[in-house]
Amino acid sequence: MNNRAANQPKPILDRHARELLQAVEADPFAPLHVGVMAPGGYGKTRLLAELAQAYRSAGVDVAGVRQAMTDSVDTTSTALLVDDAHLLGEPQLDRLRRLAETEQIRLVVGYRPWPRPAGLSELTEVLGPTRQPLTLGPLDRDQIRELAGSSLGARPRPALVEFVQAWTGGVPAFAERLVRALAESGEAAREKSLEVPPAAIAAFRHDLDRLDPDVLRFLLAVEAGVGLHMDLLNALFGEESTALDEVMEAARATGLLGRDGALLPIGVLAVRALIPAERRIAVRQRLAELQLARGGSVLGLAKPLLGTGIGGASAAAAFEAAGEEAMADDPALAARFFAAAATAGGPVSRLACRWARAAALAGDLDSALRLADRLIAEEESPDRREGARIAATALAHRGQLGRSAELYRWAGSGAAGGFATVGLIGTGQLAGAQQLLIAAPPDDPPTLLSGAASLMAHGVHESVAGSATSALHNLVRSATLLEPAARGVLLPDSPAALAALVALHCGELNVAESVLDRAVAADMGGPLMAVRHRLLRAWIAMVRGQTAAAREHLAEAGRNRKTLEPRDWLFATALQAGLARRDSDVAALQRIWGDACEAIMRHPVDLFTFLPLGEFATAAARLRDQDRLVPHLHEANRLLAQLGNPPLWSAPLHWSGLHAAIIAQDTAAAKEHADALSDGGEHGRYRAVLAAAAACWVDVLTGEVDPGRVDTAAHGLHDAGLWWDAARLAGQAAIRTSDRKAMVSLLDCARLLQGRSPGTKAPAPATGGRSSGRGRTAADPAGTGTLSEREQEVARLVLAGLTYKQVGDRLFISAKTVEHHMARMRQRLGCTSRSELLDQLRMLLQEGPPG
Repeated sequence: MNNRAANQPKPILDRHARELLQAVEADPFAPLHVGVMAPGGYGKTRLLAELAQAYRSAGVDVAGVRQAMTDSVDTTSTALLVDDAHLLGEPQLDRLRRLAETEQIRLVVGYRPWPRPAGLSELTEVLGPTRQPLTLGPLDRDQIRELAGSSLGARPRPALVEFVQAWTGGVPAFAERLVRALAESGEAAREKSLEVPPAAIAAFRHDLDRLDPDVLRFLLAVEAGVGLHMDLLNALFGEESTALDEVMEAARATGLLGRDGALLPIGVLAVRALIPAERRIAVRQRLAELQLARGGSVLGLAKPLLGTGIGGASAAAAFEAAGEEAMADDPALAARFFAAAATAGGPVSRLACRWARAAALAGDLDSALRLADRLIAEEESPDRREGARIAATALAHRGQLGRSAELYRWAGSGAAGGFATVGLIGTGQLAGAQQLLIAAPPDDPPTLLSGAASLMAHGVHESVAGSATSALHNLVRSATLLEPAARGVLLPDSPAALAALVALHCGELNVAESVLDRAVAADMGGPLMAVRHRLLRAWIAMVRGQTAAAREHLAEAGRNRKTLEPRDWLFATALQAGLARRDSDVAALQRIWGDACEAIMRHPVDLFTFLPLGEFATAAARLRDQDRLVPHLHEANRLLAQLGNPPLWSAPLHWSGLHAAIIAQDTAAAKEHADALSDGGEHGRYRAVLAAAAACWVDVLTGEVDPGRVDTAAHGLHDAGLWWDAARLAGQAAIRTSDRKAMVSLLDCARLLQGRSPGTKAPAPATGGRSSGRGRTAADPAGTGTLSEREQEVARLVLAGLTYKQVGDRLFISAKTVEHHMARMRQRLGCTSRSELLDQLRMLLQEGPPG
């Protein structure tokens, strides 16, 4: 007769337990002397229940320890099954020992490895000669799969089996609790990541409530991460408590510890959820005090104490020490520790400098500036100059490069001189920067940071007074030198970022990409610099026309920091504007423009912001709002004049000005920028490439298209990394020529330069209208040659993502008419698919006036 409850899972036994059960089922009347030893939760009680059922099914009476204590039990016809023998008294254990000496008896005794009373040792010795104690172990994955399948009524997913194994360590009782709770809560059916249900944790309350106070304290210490630091554990328990080894044995006997001595993951959750917080905090605080006294690490012990409100000198000292430990790897956590130390009663005057530094590294510039300013104002503070360096760093990120340079000059030691030089050059103060460069070196030790700062200063100086190659060489060397100590270094700007800017300005995009990738891998400058590196990486992708990759890097920068400092916000907004322009998304550009204008106002113009300024100038032309940028462009030109109009920094600004003039159909302004680029054409290959391309653009703008010259200029741009600009030049030249052969050749060139293979159908020659012979008609002011004004309107709206009906509603025509317009454009441009047509329209309309 099977008396197992209908909803009770089939017991899962290990090999030795199954062999014992099978032996009893095969010959239930045979003598049996067995001890079953295992920690709590390993299935001793379940095994004894299965044996009881097997005996009863065979007609053998079953008795427990209560019956065994009387003389009325017939040991020849009864099976004695005793559970939890480790809890029995000496008289009971003595009685069982005497019964075990009877050869014909059937006796199975279950017990934990601890406690170990003398009577239990004597009993197990009597049981031993017949059979070694049966030791139960944890379930393996196959057994957990069988357990879960029995409980769920279906084959469990592999993820569920792994989840149960990981959280319970295979302890049978814990695994059964978790599987049952997963089934009852519906978690077992979830396809996504599983979570431990509260019911599985609540089931541990009885286990924890029964624990000896010393055992519970030991488990709390283990949960705190003490591990097997015996000296620390001995100090925690002291001489008056039960011997530590006995406490540890008792803790292992609970089944809550794994083989490595650590709490099982589900045990950690149970301890944290079911033990009162004040008891856990008390143990952790005491451990932290002991660890601090012996000079050990307190980071892991102190972290859970954050936010608990504990105070006192010992707590403040522990928080302060933990802050020092966390500074290199997690400055935000370090700042929290220093704040907690101050709240606990630590002296703010001693904490302020490290607190400010940690806050700055973490990107909390408000806190960093507040604390640093307090340090600077205290005349007797030994940390005044360090406070100035921290404030200077924060102000550089806030766009106040001139004020930052002043503070660095005042700080006057270590790397401060190099950083001051960079700031002075960035704001046009070349004479002051040169004085710092020739000044006697400070007496401070030559650290990695001071060496990197010196190389940065010389690199930036070379960028305005020397050669681009020399500048890039010094900046890349600076970045490489700083990499070993990169994460914990507080930087106003990183050498990698400056190297990338110089590389972008001189067409060395592969160098820019490489140095930024290394900076990201080394976490140069920590969280404070992470966003800047990502944004510059996005800028490289945008310049190449890789808009999807640019958006990925931009999104990653946003995930790193939800609130951007002015310098990063300036670049991020310029990236958004640039991507919208390259996608011909005028609506998106209009939405971004408000933020762009604010970003420009919040960040003063300096040498290192010319890239976003140029992008904004182009966007302003697209939106017919050029007047907003005039003061800022004048400031940029004034800054360039103060620095002697260095070709490296002026070239991209003129290139952006050229495109803004093209969009505004301002041929005179376009020619001015082209002439400016041509005047500096002898200053390096990149400047010469831009000069040649600018001259071609001016000719294209006036309708004079020389296919060979355009092809050469476009390939030059592509080789310099300006892939998107190269394709645009070839594409716009193609639609501004009436020469069929030249049109086909230039469109193939444009496709090739933007990553497409040449050979697809080229658009047919322009038809209709009175041609000037240069590919433009009086009725076609946009210069798109083959498209009428109405077709341009339709194309722009379709490219913006509107449906044919939405386009019709916008233009007061029917959706069918829109469809006819698209069909005519597809036929006229020789496109074989809708996607090819949309690609062709993007290229044709990219540089036209705003729609």
